[in-house]
Amino acid sequence: MRAVDLMSSPVYVVKTTDNVAYARNLMLKHRVSRLPVMEEEELRGIITKKDVAYRLRQAEPVWRRRPIDRVPVEVLMVPDPITVSPATSTRDIAAIMLDKNISGLPVVENGTIAGIVTKRDLMRSAYLRGLKATVGDVMSEAVTVNRYHSLDHIIDTMRSKDDKIIVVNDDGSLAGIITETNLAFYDYLNERMDIPRKEVTLLRKSEPAGQKRYRYVVEVSAVAEDVMSRPVITIPPDASLQDAVGLMLENQINSLVVVEDGEIRGMLKRDDIIKEVAK
Repeated sequence: MRAVDLMSSPVYVVKTTDNVAYARNLMLKHRVSRLPVMEEEELRGIITKKDVAYRLRQAEPVWRRRPIDRVPVEVLMVPDPITVSPATSTRDIAAIMLDKNISGLPVVENGTIAGIVTKRDLMRSAYLRGLKATVGDVMSEAVTVNRYHSLDHIIDTMRSKDDKIIVVNDDGSLAGIITETNLAFYDYLNERMDIPRKEVTLLRKSEPAGQKRYRYVVEVSAVAEDVMSRPVITIPPDASLQDAVGLMLENQINSLVVVEDGEIRGMLKRDDIIKEVAK
């Protein structure tokens, strides 16, 4: 199979001068995760939900100056995106995505965008029908945060691990999952169009051997339980990759938490499966 067999068309695009609010709304309306950025007829860049999500960190200069929704797309986009031709093979597309850590490639023919091919398109390809491995064979290590961790901590963790994160309760049980989608489309502005604030009271001891009291107050914009998705779809490690792909496509998700006997064993991500395609 080639790019022309997999790609989606027509392609939804934004202009360099459009604001992030417009781009977010376009992604939500059409259920897409990336938008080519055009200046007249020229492809200038691409903006993804990850670009939006990671800029929500409060320490970002743009965040401090104004809410991110009012920022022009040009500020957040990745310039000069990698493209492929309609004749590029499925295996080569998978290899490029993994090597460059990107999830979508514009398909360009004679200087014009003919379509876009994404990792979701790869998941629907015939190559996956021949995969024989189990979930446990290819799953990744689970990255976790507590449900009361701050938005800043969540974004720092996701950036450092370049990964989705699992949210756990105080006893280590599964509470939810946070992906770039949760962050990118989180409604972080309050009714006054300001960045909201909330107080989180943390459990602290007044002295090393003393009694724990809720006495340490932190002011944050959001915590993990505010942005996480739940309930979480899980899968056992001995399930086949075919079953995993079916669950992901059926529920329109990119990852599954791997659970065995009530304990979190890992996470199966779309990239873990695409690596098998690229071999």
